[in-house]
Amino acid sequence: MTAVTVITGGSRGIGAATARRLAAAGHHLAIGYHRDDAAAAAVVADIHRLGRRAVAVPADTTDPTQIDRLFTAAADLGPLTALVNNAGVTSPIGPFTALRPDDLRRVVDVNLIGYVLCAQQAAHRLTRGGAIVNISSAAATLGSPGEYIHYAAVKAATDTLTIGLAKELAPRGIRVNAVAPGIIRTDIHTDSGVPDRADTAAGRIPLGRAGEPDEVAGAVAWLLGPDATYTTGAVLRVAGGL
Repeated sequence: MTAVTVITGGSRGIGAATARRLAAAGHHLAIGYHRDDAAAAAVVADIHRLGRRAVAVPADTTDPTQIDRLFTAAADLGPLTALVNNAGVTSPIGPFTALRPDDLRRVVDVNLIGYVLCAQQAAHRLTRGGAIVNISSAAATLGSPGEYIHYAAVKAATDTLTIGLAKELAPRGIRVNAVAPGIIRTDIHTDSGVPDRADTAAGRIPLGRAGEPDEVAGAVAWLLGPDATYTTGAVLRVAGGL
């Protein structure tokens, strides 16, 4: 059966790299994205060049109606075989006491509620052999003091979601795993107000450098591939030793 995968937040960074990697491995893809039409179109064009089908759907993952539209578009490519729960946001880096309630709510809404809603939609549609990969973060166990403790707490919830859902869906033959990246060279650092963070943080990473989106994409592809058919409930850390 041809693989059909939904990737949220698929127009940039880890999501875009994963889409290209999975297309090369034979997946057709439904790309959910927030607002960058041109970036999403570029990812779809790359997938087409690899000989696979793709559709890009603007979708706010905190809105159940828009999530349903994304998964319905994916169904036009064939029966769903996988979800990569990747859409995420941070907020300005800073001390916990400076956290604004609206930033807290946005981080929780996108990174937790959005993941739950998308996983629920996938669980309704996946059949035996299907899989979900949640993009977590090494922050879930590091805590991110002085940066974004609230984001770290939400990513810890992602790990719990992964473990619990893996156990619930295992009798149906559906696997659920997570990938926990460390500091990866993406635009998310600009969004958090520290665009050079990937470089300035290199000194505290045991491997001495930030990671690249393709290195995370490889872990996702493995979890969705034939060598991981007995792997479920795992959180695969891709963090350079952090």
